[in-house]
Amino acid sequence: MKRLIQTFSAGLVAAAMAIPTMAAAQDAWPDRPITFVVGFGVGGSADRTARALAQFMPEELGQPISVVNRDGAGGQLAASYVLAQPADGYTILATSVSPYLANSIIHTEANYSIEDFAFVNGQWSDWDIIAVNKDRDIHSLAEMIEAIKENPGKMSVSVVPSSAGQLSAYLLLEAAGLTDSDLNIVTYESGGAARAAVAGGQVDFTILGGEGSEGIRDMITPLAVVRDEPAPEWDAPTVAEALKEIGLEMPVVSGSIRGLASDAEFKEKYPERWDKLVAAYKATLEKPEVKKYLEENSIGGEWLGPEKTTEVVNRNYEVIKKYKDLMGN
Repeated sequence: MKRLIQTFSAGLVAAAMAIPTMAAAQDAWPDRPITFVVGFGVGGSADRTARALAQFMPEELGQPISVVNRDGAGGQLAASYVLAQPADGYTILATSVSPYLANSIIHTEANYSIEDFAFVNGQWSDWDIIAVNKDRDIHSLAEMIEAIKENPGKMSVSVVPSSAGQLSAYLLLEAAGLTDSDLNIVTYESGGAARAAVAGGQVDFTILGGEGSEGIRDMITPLAVVRDEPAPEWDAPTVAEALKEIGLEMPVVSGSIRGLASDAEFKEKYPERWDKLVAAYKATLEKPEVKKYLEENSIGGEWLGPEKTTEVVNRNYEVIKKYKDLMGN
């Protein structure tokens, strides 16, 4: 009995000693290099965002960060690869987390769910502008909706297939009590072609990336920006403000969102590591030299944080799921 008690006591002491050792190991994270996995090719917006972070974040984390491109299947290969790695914070998804994750789940039946990921930050989000050809006598979103109602099936809008702009077109029609039979939604394979269509008068309206539409500024009249806050680049209200004037509302759908996400298990299993990753990311974006670098290289540098980023990604996911049968037509 005495030996049993001694053995039990020794076990308790060993366990007690192991606890701080395990905690210290967790607190020491990272103690080796981290890998950022990008789901698209070198030189694209997601890749440039990841490489900018990999250049500056090591100052906060104390370890180098390498960037690996695993492009293919619209980002699905990279997402699957990250989930297949140990959920220890050493392999992070650094790519366009929306709408590509949602599209891969809804349209190509990827073997993961949106809940399998923990979103750190949506650093660089595209947003759309709703604009009309300058020769049309339309100067507000309310007038645009009225024109569609008065000319069912005769007016048209240019969008890129499976884009946030196409989603917003359906949402706008639904908010106004209209259907896609009331407005011709014309898809173009590139943003440039869709912009050329509205600039040249082949279509009446467009819903496309606002940051890429500077080249046709003199040929369009902006009616609204599809984002939560006004865009200093364009003299137009947010879509929520424009619709509120006529008693309507619609959800805001963001375009491509570049940033970081991890395996959700990592956040759950290692909360201290997760908090350190979040803090390092935020601190990196706040540095003046980082802000300058991002601006000089035309890379977004917004801090939304995990909660807001997750909200936006999930909101996009629900809209994409609702309109899955219409997208791509």
